[in-house]
Amino acid sequence: MMHSVSKRTLASSRFFTRSLATTLGDNFGPKKYGGKYTVTLIPGDGIGKEITDSVKTIFEHQRVPIEWEQVDVSGVDSDKAKIDEAVLSLKRNKIGLKGILHTPNTPVNKSLNVALRKELDIFASLVLIKNIPGVETALKDIDMVLVRENTEGEYSGLEHQSVPGVVESLKIISKYKTERIAKFAFDFAKKNDRKLVTAIHKANIMKLADGLFRQTVKEVGVDYPGIEVKDMIVDNASMQAVSWPQQFDVLVTPNLYGSILSNIGAALIGGPGLVPGANFGREHAVFEPGCRHVGLDIKDKNVANPTAMILSATMLLRHLGLDAHADAISSATYAVLAEGSVRTPDIGGSSTTTDFTDAILKQLD
Repeated sequence: MMHSVSKRTLASSRFFTRSLATTLGDNFGPKKYGGKYTVTLIPGDGIGKEITDSVKTIFEHQRVPIEWEQVDVSGVDSDKAKIDEAVLSLKRNKIGLKGILHTPNTPVNKSLNVALRKELDIFASLVLIKNIPGVETALKDIDMVLVRENTEGEYSGLEHQSVPGVVESLKIISKYKTERIAKFAFDFAKKNDRKLVTAIHKANIMKLADGLFRQTVKEVGVDYPGIEVKDMIVDNASMQAVSWPQQFDVLVTPNLYGSILSNIGAALIGGPGLVPGANFGREHAVFEPGCRHVGLDIKDKNVANPTAMILSATMLLRHLGLDAHADAISSATYAVLAEGSVRTPDIGGSSTTTDFTDAILKQLD
């Protein structure tokens, strides 16, 4: 039912010794024509075009065997035809690289990011949070993985006004989907030599919904001897994350709590521009920055940090079995960050997105 998760590393460098790669059977695998894989590309809003252009430039330089099928869908001025085109492209190609789509704060505009995940049942979000040498942070030795359920919880989208001035918003937690995300988290831990899975919840208050999530994760954990199972209330987990993040290994969360903790994690290691991520379903995989920031305020200023998108793209390459290309690109990216003379403003530099991309190309030459 699920992707298998192997011990392939995120990078050949010492900076990332454990991470994710997935493999699929031919029936569900990405489509390859003429020696090249066709990959859906959704640049998204805000800085999306700039950071996906960085990936395209690097891939072209390295002659990565990928053909992009680009769909310019936007959450700013949503076009139903474009949304349908994006869904059909992902259904056809089974794999995509995606920027973040803007969700307006209006009663009528729903999140296109959530809609895509639900339409394709892309149920597991994976976010890698780890210190990167060359990026100075207050806390060291952070190495944790967030596994977030993507399709229900607080993002179920079931809201109504029962009487004027009273709105009910339904949070859905199901045993089936909790078992599914828990198995994904434990499979990841088992195949990547991680020894602890922590279920994040608020079962002291939401005793039925979060109680079911907590209990189901613990029940699934029984089938994984050698992996310790703990649970932690989400507000305590937030405090622990900023005071003692080294205690965490793999965290499995309902939808909203994963969103909150991924943002906390991003702040711990240097910002959202450094956090790679991926989303997996039974048949589809979509790779995107793990901390879902649109960056409308810096759009077209050529100052965005493309690291998160580049590293997400190397995860995509491993998903396709293109490990040599992934190793080369990720190692070059870490080398630029470690050397430190070329860095974007979010991590204390003054270089442009183009400068950073060119520095990676120089490392690759």
